Amino acid sequence: MENVWLTSALWLGLALLASIISIRLAVSVALIEIVVGAAAGNLVHLELTEWVNFLAGFGAIMITFLAGAEIDPRALRRQLAPSLGIGAVSFAAPYLGCVGFARFALAWDWPAAQIAGISLSTTSVAVVYAVMIETGFNRTEMGRIILAACFVTDLATVLALGIVFAHFDARLLVFGAATAAALAMLPRFAPWFFAKVGHRVSEPETKFIALILLGLGGLATIAGSEAVLPAYLVGMALAPAFIADPELPHRMRIIAFTILTPFYFLKAGSLIDLDAVLASAGLITVFLTIKMATKFIGILPLTRAFAFDGREGMYTTLLMSTGLTFGTISALFGLTNRIIDQRQYAVLVSAVIASAVVPTLIAQRWFQPLPSGIEGASPGQPAPAEEH
Repeated sequence: MENVWLTSALWLGLALLASIISIRLAVSVALIEIVVGAAAGNLVHLELTEWVNFLAGFGAIMITFLAGAEIDPRALRRQLAPSLGIGAVSFAAPYLGCVGFARFALAWDWPAAQIAGISLSTTSVAVVYAVMIETGFNRTEMGRIILAACFVTDLATVLALGIVFAHFDARLLVFGAATAAALAMLPRFAPWFFAKVGHRVSEPETKFIALILLGLGGLATIAGSEAVLPAYLVGMALAPAFIADPELPHRMRIIAFTILTPFYFLKAGSLIDLDAVLASAGLITVFLTIKMATKFIGILPLTRAFAFDGREGMYTTLLMSTGLTFGTISALFGLTNRIIDQRQYAVLVSAVIASAVVPTLIAQRWFQPLPSGIEGASPGQPAPAEEH
């Protein structure tokens, strides 16, 4: 019988270890949590219980929501062209490259090749947002462009997965209608509700947001979709309210990064099967290379066209080359629906998780723009990181 307390202590101990390593190496804690999770998963075989899966899933929902809430509608309107351009190319280039390789070089059938393309076309909102928060780039124009472009990329991924594979029925219609109604009402109702309840020890504002996220997540699951999908849109709908009350997102980040997101990133790392990776290391490397190469071919010239300097362009391109949440969701969708087999799934998930680690490490080590402390500066002028 599982000892829930010792299991919890193990997971939080791994999270604490990742935090200490992150501080010592000056590398994003999300990245270190993935690596620590991979090591622990292969050494001690971390058990993914129902409650661990719930906390990890809620962590993915929460960090995706917070990333959406960082997108200032005014900044998005100012930087609409780079956000749309970089985001669209970030999806299209690796999608075409990976579909072509899987179909014509590996002779995968078309549905399996499309799963490969969709899985490896994503950008990891979770990883990018964690990096943005730690560095303070979330409060700069460059950071907001990157976050908005992430949204465009992942929206394209969701649409592609839905158009190609979704079952259009009454449940999907109900989910779409409920999401649309929530997005229409939240910008008006939420500020009124927050003003009425005020800042209380019982955190009614946080509970209200969690209720919306979990409710829409439940409807998404019933519709055969994923609970994380509506979270970004809800975050964007509540962004003006968060900008007006910066203390609220700060409190929510404390909850998310302390107890929820560590489970998500550690779980992601634990899914890496070392034996499967070693058996298909060459193919995983090829898929990762295609993803990164096509992102560079498509995105880097655009950053120059939109007046990013060389360091900013490389940093943006590398972060847009990451993948995790929607990539693993897409691969798991393919496996669950028997579009791909277990070996193909292992290859794709390993390549997706590797793309969360490799580009992030390179970006932070060698291409992170130097801080200037100027709030709202043009791309490449990050403000100091927030104190938590």
